[in-house]
Amino acid sequence: MGSGKVTSSVPFEFQGKHVTVAGLGVSGVPAAKALHGLGARVTVVNDGDDERARAQAAELEQLGVTVRLGDGATLPEGTDLIVTAPGWKPDKPLFAAAGRAGVPVWGDVELAWRLRGPDAAPWLAVTGTNGKTTTVQMLASILEAAGLRTAAVGNIGVSLLDAVLGEERYDVLAVELSSYQLHWAPSLRAHSAAVLNLAPDHLDWHGSMEAYAADKGRIYEGNRVACVYNADATGKPSTEDLVREADVEEGCRAIGFTLGTPGPSQLGVVEGILVDRAFVENRQKNAQELAQVSDVNPPAPHNIANALAAAALARAFGVPAGAVRDGLRAFTPDAHRIAHVGDVDGVAYIDDSKATNTHAAEASLAAYESIVWIAGGLAKGATFDELVAGSVKRLRGVVLIGQDRALIREALARHAPEVPVVDLDRTDTGAMLQAVQEARRLARPGDTVLLAPACASMDMFANYNKRGDAFAQAVRELGA
Repeated sequence: MGSGKVTSSVPFEFQGKHVTVAGLGVSGVPAAKALHGLGARVTVVNDGDDERARAQAAELEQLGVTVRLGDGATLPEGTDLIVTAPGWKPDKPLFAAAGRAGVPVWGDVELAWRLRGPDAAPWLAVTGTNGKTTTVQMLASILEAAGLRTAAVGNIGVSLLDAVLGEERYDVLAVELSSYQLHWAPSLRAHSAAVLNLAPDHLDWHGSMEAYAADKGRIYEGNRVACVYNADATGKPSTEDLVREADVEEGCRAIGFTLGTPGPSQLGVVEGILVDRAFVENRQKNAQELAQVSDVNPPAPHNIANALAAAALARAFGVPAGAVRDGLRAFTPDAHRIAHVGDVDGVAYIDDSKATNTHAAEASLAAYESIVWIAGGLAKGATFDELVAGSVKRLRGVVLIGQDRALIREALARHAPEVPVVDLDRTDTGAMLQAVQEARRLARPGDTVLLAPACASMDMFANYNKRGDAFAQAVRELGA
């Protein structure tokens, strides 16, 4: 960890400046409105020209914003600044043109950071390949239990621009940030931040694992109080490596979280209790009880890790131990995140449709002893050998669905040839009912039928929510 004090961002005068907003959608429209309200001359450029884009364009044009649909590649003449939607890849021609013209590029998070007032609420920021949303929601619940005015914002819930520019005053914000958002947020400086985990994801966007990790690591830059990292993480770079490389303010501490017994400056688990050895007097000898493992909903290993990270950030902000316990007890996870749908004939049915990559599926599979696994969908370039090899002892059987199921089937043939596999050669939405019926046939009392696809859903469903809903409906039909 560097120790040079990091200065905050340089003010930007928007009045009369020509700002190009790249992309409509959930971040582009609020950004265009905010910039227009600040007196900027705003042009929105968008690759698509569909019905939704035209409706959004019409709304903005009524305000006096210029919108150019179907051409997101050309830099509008006289542009002083680009504010981009986070999903726009860095290699797009628009950004190459901006680079040649010396035009800075910000994301919506950078814009929100720059627009904060002098008494703005500090940010407790969270990123990671998996678990971001759950951790930020847990953190907000803990902060609320401490009596603080807060909101879960960023890549979740309230938009950061709305939180920063709205009339409601906050004491602190729990901020979820994606690697895309961090890439375009060079001057962000959080009070404290956590990187939960790192696994290959979005490599088509970032170009390499190193670039992906570097963008995640930006969340630590300029932290004031704590850089929270996963002490159990393996692989390179680790989240601890990212902390070491960060340039932070003098006195900022590295705080680890572990599912094992914590050392000094760590949070961890001792005999079913979440304990803090970081934010206590004499941390060499003392530990503070925060909560029971049973206070975490659900108490799967990866979710306990999420709770420890949330607790670490809350404790860095000075939250008392009792509020950690109360906040965790009050927290209810979103749908389709290791949600218990029901029991049929002594078999539990679990919906983790949100497990859209191998890292998330690995965590889900680790939570149960004997599993009939429903998997498959769009692989997004993933490979499955490591996932299957690490989970083989837990698998009673596997039911495969979706476009790229053959990749999982081949990994199973290599590493789990004894495990029975049902390969459903169909990608219509009705395949889920058949998958659940086949899983029931393979399962025995005491088993868990687990939907943890390790793949995206768009080959068969509109999104992972619809996939999870189809699973839950199929389980209800079994029960009936």
